[in-house]
Amino acid sequence: MKEGTVAFTYKGEQFETYYKVFGDLANRTRPPVVGLHGGPGLVHQGIAPLADLAGAHSIPVILYDQFGNGRSSHVRDKPAEFWSIDLYIDELENLLAHLGVQDAFDIVGHSWGGILGAEFAVRRQPKGLRHLVVADSLASSELWGRSVGQLMATLPKDVQEGLAAGMKEPKKYREALRHLHAKHGCLKRPIPKDFEYALDQVFGEDGDPTVANAPILVKWSIIDRLHLIEVPTFVINGRLDIAQDFVVAPFFERIRKVKWVTLENSSHTPFFEDDRDRFMQLVSDFCKLEA
Repeated sequence: MKEGTVAFTYKGEQFETYYKVFGDLANRTRPPVVGLHGGPGLVHQGIAPLADLAGAHSIPVILYDQFGNGRSSHVRDKPAEFWSIDLYIDELENLLAHLGVQDAFDIVGHSWGGILGAEFAVRRQPKGLRHLVVADSLASSELWGRSVGQLMATLPKDVQEGLAAGMKEPKKYREALRHLHAKHGCLKRPIPKDFEYALDQVFGEDGDPTVANAPILVKWSIIDRLHLIEVPTFVINGRLDIAQDFVVAPFFERIRKVKWVTLENSSHTPFFEDDRDRFMQLVSDFCKLEA
């Protein structure tokens, strides 16, 4: 594993993006997979198992902490409008260029990372993007909110109140999320340390909730733009996922070249759960398909 930072200039200011590379980029025989973690506001540990692809499948894997998170630069004093999808697309393009992979790469985006990957494909039409994997993601904030509302209704009242409070009461919200995640977020027991670590970067005593609090996805939807995604796209969700079928269905209905698999033994993080090996095999096989 190789790690490092890359300088990232945005609106005249210089920041840093922290990244890790698993596998051999220099002598690669397959395009690398770039993993986009969830949130907004989490860190690369939330998708750490993607590194499996570098071992069993000989696919180099690039993971990084998105700006404002983890070991990348943090800024807490920016106005709400500073935080945007285009900011994170610019950061992604900068990282791809720095690592010299912009001409041929695949993306695996998880949850918010799936949004980022889909928006990248729509807004920039990157010539080097060969395959897009949208894992446990959402086609609109409204669909996500509806799903969370349905799942909340099955939980105790105090948990419902904590989820409804959201980031206005982060400690209460974090505890409520534990209950929701126990059924729909991560089924693996004991709970993987990387999963917990990722959440602690927002909710822990030393966490930074700046990005999680930013209004990046308020009233967001990509549904009416999905037809603009031209690369082969693979939609994955779990049977017990927060991203229920109706949340991801627009990807399947509106993207021209698309495949959809629901993993029966999984929730929101199949790569941590019993379907881990199958998830990796499915992604590896899909990324072999001719673009």
